[in-house]
Amino acid sequence: MKRILDTRSRKAQNNQTNPKAMKKITSTLITLIAVSVLSSADNHSKSLFNGKDLTGWQDRNGKESKWEVVDGTLQGKKKTGDIWSKERFGDFILSLEFKTTGNSGIFFRTDNPKNPVQTGIEVQVERPNGPNKHSVGALYDLVPPKKNNATTGWNKVKITAKDNMITVEMNGEVINGMDLNKWTEPNKNPDGSKNKYKTPLKDFKREGHIGFQDHGHLVSYRNIKIEKL
Repeated sequence: MKRILDTRSRKAQNNQTNPKAMKKITSTLITLIAVSVLSSADNHSKSLFNGKDLTGWQDRNGKESKWEVVDGTLQGKKKTGDIWSKERFGDFILSLEFKTTGNSGIFFRTDNPKNPVQTGIEVQVERPNGPNKHSVGALYDLVPPKKNNATTGWNKVKITAKDNMITVEMNGEVINGMDLNKWTEPNKNPDGSKNKYKTPLKDFKREGHIGFQDHGHLVSYRNIKIEKL
């Protein structure tokens, strides 16, 4: 037994001085933590859309939305306006599926639905294109996705918001993310490029409404679930 313990001790010491081994251990730990968090979300998430009616949703003025429920999906089209959750959320994991004929968007932590562009963050919904700061999967006008990972059919999206850290997963792969604390100037991204936000994103409220954008194209959402963190 002592020999076994001595062997394990020597391996642990070697790992501490071996950068490659430490990197592998760290990567494994990150993966295990991510799996644990996502499993928790699957076990404790609640539905934001019941597939039957617009309970829990409203328009920008807090009134009944013009969006429709079609075959168990939440469907918007030209002149239906944006639709918003009545409830506000701070730290969360939001999962959903979307299918679209064109431009739409998933807003989150939006303080004022009457001014979503300047008080919330948007994940771009579009047909497969890009990648760039306005393509599908982009944190709109802020960070481009690392790849075009969308399909012309249904797409699965998972958005994780934890304090200053935002992560976007599409069709099973993490494609985008940002640290809000790095956005310290108005109308300017950390890489020096311009954006449309008059307030530095580090100063945005870290809770607010979740919304889906009407940008003149037929778009459908389903399986909308959220887990508060």
